[in-house]
Amino acid sequence: MNRARAVRAAVPRHDDRRRSFPQVAPRAAPDGRFAATWWGNAWVEALEDTALDPARLARGKAYAGRGHVDAITVTPGRVVAYVHGSRPRPYRTEIRMRTLGDDGWEEFLDGAAARPDHIAALLDKDVPHALEAVTGLLPAPGDLVPDCSCPDDGYPCKHAAALCYQAARLLDEDPFVLFLMRGRGEQELLAELTRRNAARSAAETDAAAPPMPTVPARTALDAAGAGLPPLPAPLPLPDRPGRPAVFPPDPAAPDPLALDLLATEAAARAHAFLTTGLDPVAALTPWQDAVRLAAAHPGSGLTASTRALYRGLAQALDRTPTDLARAVAAWRQGGAEGLAVLEEAWDPPAGPFDRARPALLAAGLPAFRPWRNRLSASSLQLRLGRDGLWYGYESDADREDWWPRGHPDPDPVGTLDGLLGR
Repeated sequence: MNRARAVRAAVPRHDDRRRSFPQVAPRAAPDGRFAATWWGNAWVEALEDTALDPARLARGKAYAGRGHVDAITVTPGRVVAYVHGSRPRPYRTEIRMRTLGDDGWEEFLDGAAARPDHIAALLDKDVPHALEAVTGLLPAPGDLVPDCSCPDDGYPCKHAAALCYQAARLLDEDPFVLFLMRGRGEQELLAELTRRNAARSAAETDAAAPPMPTVPARTALDAAGAGLPPLPAPLPLPDRPGRPAVFPPDPAAPDPLALDLLATEAAARAHAFLTTGLDPVAALTPWQDAVRLAAAHPGSGLTASTRALYRGLAQALDRTPTDLARAVAAWRQGGAEGLAVLEEAWDPPAGPFDRARPALLAAGLPAFRPWRNRLSASSLQLRLGRDGLWYGYESDADREDWWPRGHPDPDPVGTLDGLLGR
């Protein structure tokens, strides 16, 4: 027992709050900007806006482009690297920044876990603008404090500027580096988001079904000598398929997520046969079936197994995890018809579509721009399905990043009332 404890103690643990990145290869910035993402450029601008000497910034950018920055180490509130200058010995350079407090992280986690599009964006290594606006995640001018062992007292010196530009490339590749700079590691964030997502999913779960009728064992045994009692009436058909048992992980057993999906699939198809006599899968395309499988898995949050499911299904069909997450939201909104509304724009005949805009204006809603079967405002959109229902969509203001929300309704005003909580 003591020997086992000693072995465990000798095994180094992964430090989620300290990450080191190898030296980035020399690379010129063709458009003069080192970063390719909005958050990477915002990081650079925070230092450039407070720089006292543009010439030192230009030399620092040239140093970064020529690969003068060695391996970079990131810890909460600090980015450190050795930067080569004109002397043989490199200088120790660092950028310090303020970490977020508990209230700031609570605000970020609540915002990220509240919407499936935010979770999908983080899985796809993207940072939604809405999260930055809520939490102040990115540094403002003056938040970055450079320091260097060189004798230059410029603010910043060219070595600190080079480190800042090179760090922007790390942020492009993985926004969780930015979160680490602000004080939280990737595993810690994913675990907390998983917990909040599971709590939200549990709150949305329907109440348990009523108990099934049974025959007492004593009654059956007492009647065995006098002939069996009549069979009980058939059990009532449940409103929906049941959920399978929880499968604990076991190295010698199949993957628990695969077992869960297989059991859920069997229950759903059996329920469909009992209620309709039809197979709901037979007419689906491979993409529709992949979306249906992902949508059947409740609480598609940030667990490792669920992320592997999304990545595997998306990669097999040449899609991204964000494409799949958006399609899952559409399927949960309206099934196969909801997915068709997401992916197909069509020209509806005159009638309900033409009457929708005056009805919306009469209800005091903003003016909507028509395009084919869609009516769009700054952050709201309505789509008319071929089934005659209106499907609601939302996006961050003035961005074409529409996500299905709410429930379809034959009345466009009713659909928007559901989205706006009126």
